[in-house]
Amino acid sequence: MLVFITTVVLYVFGFVFLYGVIRLGVRHGIEDVEAHRAQMARAEQLAVHQDRTFARENAFLTGS
Repeated sequence: MLVFITTVVLYVFGFVFLYGVIRLGVRHGIEDVEAHRAQMARAEQLAVHQDRTFARENAFLTGS
């Protein structure tokens, strides 16, 4: 009977531990995606600004 109780307790704690690890991994993954999204938005804004600056400084290349 003691073996059965020990097995059940370890089984339950194993699932609780696994749930916590998966939840932590998902949270960190979501944070990484959000940080990457912000970096990509900033890079896109910088590229647009550089393109506009280049076009303004080199208007003869744009055909306008």
